[in-house]
Amino acid sequence: MLKIISANVNGIRSAYKKGFYEYIAASGADIVCVQELKAQEADLSDDMKNPHGMYGYWHCAEKRGYSGVAVYS
Repeated sequence: MLKIISANVNGIRSAYKKGFYEYIAASGADIVCVQELKAQEADLSDDMKNPHGMYGYWHCAEKRGYSGVAVYS
């Protein structure tokens, strides 16, 4: 069975400080959809780009601090 989760993180860096990385691991999800990144790809750590061996597909907002989305698979 394929498991997909979606999360509005209201800032990916803040979410990681609050345990989002651990949440992804515990979820057992095959695909994780993330909204409201509020960061540019260059600002993110490798764990934020590719958590737990997943591959991240990013579309960040053109203007810094604005929303963006990512899909991990």
